[in-house]
Amino acid sequence: MRIRSAGEQDVEPILALWLDGTSVVSHTDDPEGIRTLLARDPAALLLAEEDGRLLGTLIAAWDGWRASMYRLVVAPGARRRGVASALVRHAEERFRAEGARRVSANVIFDHAAAVGFWEAMGYRHESSMGRFVKAIQV
Repeated sequence: MRIRSAGEQDVEPILALWLDGTSVVSHTDDPEGIRTLLARDPAALLLAEEDGRLLGTLIAAWDGWRASMYRLVVAPGARRRGVASALVRHAEERFRAEGARRVSANVIFDHAAAVGFWEAMGYRHESSMGRFVKAIQV
């Protein structure tokens, strides 16, 4: 398995994986959204692949103040093989190299497997904070 940053050629395979591998679809899950991310931070969208096949994705965003991870998606046929763990470890190394001191992960709490994964990776739910979302462009 190899982990690398996404490029323009990966936009459609990423969208296909997100459609196949997650139960949550966002209004930003489109070519324009991915291209905007890549233009802003070309290293932020990590891909795990093997033999030319996309196995997983993780957005590892660093704005100079906060490090955040989201869109951890693993292809259904590649789950339980260490893909998600490898992506998270790679992102953490990127953040350390950039000077981040803390990282947060956006997790859907209704997905018990996701919660268990993040806990196993050493992340803890911070109950004093929540996430508020507003679409400002549709």
